[in-house]
Amino acid sequence: MWKLSSTITLILCSAAMHAEVHTMTLRQAVERALQQNPEIAMARLDEVKAQAAARARKDPFTPHVSAGSGLAYTYGFPMSIEGSAPSIVQARASQFLFNRQQSYLVAESKEEARGAGLAASFKQDEVAFRTASLYTDAERAGRAGEMASKELDSLAKVLATVQNRVAEGRELPLESKRAEFNLARARQVAEALDADRETAETSLALVLGYGADDRVRPAAEERTLPSMPASEEAAVESALQSSKELRRLESQIAAKGLEGRAAKAARLPRVDLVAQYGLFATFNHFQDYFLKYQRNNGEIGISFQLPLLSGSGVSAAAAEADADAAKLRIQMNQKRNQIAADARQAYRDVRKAETARDVSRLDLEVAREQLSVNLDLLQEGRILLRQVEEARIAESDKWVAFYDAQYGVERAYWSLARQTGDLLAALR
Repeated sequence: MWKLSSTITLILCSAAMHAEVHTMTLRQAVERALQQNPEIAMARLDEVKAQAAARARKDPFTPHVSAGSGLAYTYGFPMSIEGSAPSIVQARASQFLFNRQQSYLVAESKEEARGAGLAASFKQDEVAFRTASLYTDAERAGRAGEMASKELDSLAKVLATVQNRVAEGRELPLESKRAEFNLARARQVAEALDADRETAETSLALVLGYGADDRVRPAAEERTLPSMPASEEAAVESALQSSKELRRLESQIAAKGLEGRAAKAARLPRVDLVAQYGLFATFNHFQDYFLKYQRNNGEIGISFQLPLLSGSGVSAAAAEADADAAKLRIQMNQKRNQIAADARQAYRDVRKAETARDVSRLDLEVAREQLSVNLDLLQEGRILLRQVEEARIAESDKWVAFYDAQYGVERAYWSLARQTGDLLAALR
């Protein structure tokens, strides 16, 4: 409880801090998200609430003792006050000894608490995946922005070269306008990439529990991708075995089963412990109206209740719980099929992303080789500087495409790890 309270306090305090740019690695970002993300904190509070509800339902099975006074002056025959004789001091004790309906309700609350714990764990996986996705988006936008800046430099050189050639009468004025347009378009793309980077870094900051004015910037690092399952079938099996959603649905089905049994148990007898003590006074005139009087009086025993006619409400409540359980079984079957399909798709997406990355790498190698050839031709005076800069721009575009393909592979691996239940272990 202290850890949870401190987490919520840190979340509230972080919102009041001044805007700041935080640079961190992916692992640090995930650790921060698991500790400070508001959605995880709310899921943990739901778990705490469910655990408290289970303790509250179990409470009647523990002894309850209360003490007080029914002090009153009696004129005439001593009458009762709230069902008890007037007394200087009175105490009562009660406890459930046998109450099958309440026992089932306690078991239901415990199962609901277990389900709340599974929901909190599932929320951790969801937030970790969102953190990894936003982190790679911010990193990609940063790299693309750097490449766009280099492209701006190359286009500025191209524009200067074309303008000189136009002034010398060796190029048409149209070429100068075309170069200006290319430079303006590249500047627009660079500004859009900067905006995308700020948006991604702000979104990442919000997931990590920072304020809306804060930003989280990815740190330069070398990351290893999680291991792949041996086959597509292995990925499906791992996804089904590790799915917290399926386990949560199983917990809900078990809770509904206990709810139905609790409803039916209303027909069963119940036994309660009862005890009472009273200290009487002479001014209540007990000695005048009863054959024997004593100041200290007490009783202890059991209260036995047997329902004879429970009505149709019991069977209706049981039928309602059974219907809810049947509905949950259908949902679980649908979820099982969906998880299997998502795991297969995630496995195939990894293969497709790896193929796209390999193609992008070959395309980049061709562009780099072409730039090298153009540089040699420039030294020999066989081509113009503009052609070299255009080849450099083409190489920059291929680098951006290669980075996109790389991030596509990483995102596909994270998605597959999320399906197979290995995401947190891979990110941490």
